[in-house]
Amino acid sequence: MKEKSILIRPATKNDAITIAQVVVMAIGDEQTLKNYCGKNYVAVLEEIARLEKTQYSFQNSLIAEVEGKIAGAIVGYAGARLLELRNGTFAIIEKHLGTSPNMEPETSEGEFYLDSIAVFREFRGCGIGRNLIFALCKKALAEGHEKLGLLVDFDNPAAENLYTSIGFVRKNQTNFLGHKMWHMQKKL
Repeated sequence: MKEKSILIRPATKNDAITIAQVVVMAIGDEQTLKNYCGKNYVAVLEEIARLEKTQYSFQNSLIAEVEGKIAGAIVGYAGARLLELRNGTFAIIEKHLGTSPNMEPETSEGEFYLDSIAVFREFRGCGIGRNLIFALCKKALAEGHEKLGLLVDFDNPAAENLYTSIGFVRKNQTNFLGHKMWHMQKKL
């Protein structure tokens, strides 16, 4: 597959199911998803993605297409907006579960945060993840940010290798959703 056949575009509300699927793939742990979003976690995440001012909003997402087929997506936003976006996200979760999750912040002011990224299996190994990250970097720069940050699980060295190859460096170790993670950053 040639790289030039990859189209990266802003997500729309109609992409909410894709965004939900990508968040599920990025988190990768069904029990964690059930703990935070309930047994119908895909539907809850899809509802969150259709809204504005939520972490997984279509407004914070980019979609990758290859020959008209959706291949993956990326979600990112200004770290300074985390609490505002979490309020919107947690309001939907509370509506479904009757309670809001309690979790530590995964980003902060001073970086644009790559929250979630995933490429669907049949499109892996074709440079789509790399293209999504570069598109998010471009978006972050356009919004005036100088750093892109992310968390990567200790148990996912393949992802860490991808991020390192793009210029991310380890900043510190953290725990998030019960997993040991590296907080990595890239200067834009």
